[in-house]
Amino acid sequence: MIDASLFSSALTALTPILFAALAGALCQRAGVFNISLEGSLLVGCFGAVAGSWYTGSAWIGVVVAVIAATAYSLILAIGSITFDGDPIVLGVASNLLAVGLTSFLIRTVFGTEGSFSDPSLQGLGQFGPIPGQSLLVYLSWLAVPALAVLLYRHPWGLRLRGVGERPEAASSLGVNVTKYRYGVILAGGALCGLGGAQLALGSVTLFAENMTAGRGWIAVVAVMLGRAHPFGVLLAALLFGLAEAFGFRLQGIGLPQQATDAAPYVVTLVALFLSNFKRKKGQPA
Repeated sequence: MIDASLFSSALTALTPILFAALAGALCQRAGVFNISLEGSLLVGCFGAVAGSWYTGSAWIGVVVAVIAATAYSLILAIGSITFDGDPIVLGVASNLLAVGLTSFLIRTVFGTEGSFSDPSLQGLGQFGPIPGQSLLVYLSWLAVPALAVLLYRHPWGLRLRGVGERPEAASSLGVNVTKYRYGVILAGGALCGLGGAQLALGSVTLFAENMTAGRGWIAVVAVMLGRAHPFGVLLAALLFGLAEAFGFRLQGIGLPQQATDAAPYVVTLVALFLSNFKRKKGQPA
């Protein structure tokens, strides 16, 4: 049951979650708790399919996905930074809006309901030595050490962490807190756009209503479990990717789809419980 195809499937399932989790970790380091990852992923999925269908190029679809998700992240940026709104409320509203907006757009843009696929729709195709994986899969893995170096070895990352940990002190040293927080939210939107493009054009080649199916929320949990560190986030996202791939394998041997679809969410709940239990156990009396 555990073979190379299982790990290949896990990589495919991992990539959208990893991109979104890295976006969440980046925002967390700047002091912004970003739970709008689900909505940004979904907008990225729609942008990728629309861009690919209209232009005939999957990579233009990726660019459209990044632009669309980055623009969509302005809802959180403007609402929480400029107008000092509650980022939790804004994040939930952003996720709900994305579901309704993409459901509306699939009817107006593609003239269909539920899902859209077309033989002319271009997917990302296979790249590299691992069967069935697109270039974005490898890019997601490269993004982990790149982000770690940026956060912990580059002056920009040190200032960003200062913004998240001591915004008043950072501001007194001449660091523009607003600029940094806007920057990470928009960068997080771009990462979610890449995750949405992988989900819509790499894992499959279609758009379906609410096709992210909670992956953005799983990414939020991955940020929490990984303590907003890129390598910790990678390990947490890998755990969920393996759970999803294992669920597909169980479905192939006859278990009900509803039970196997729940596998990554069961792992999420167990991981959160164990993490919380370990934290409480380690606290002094």
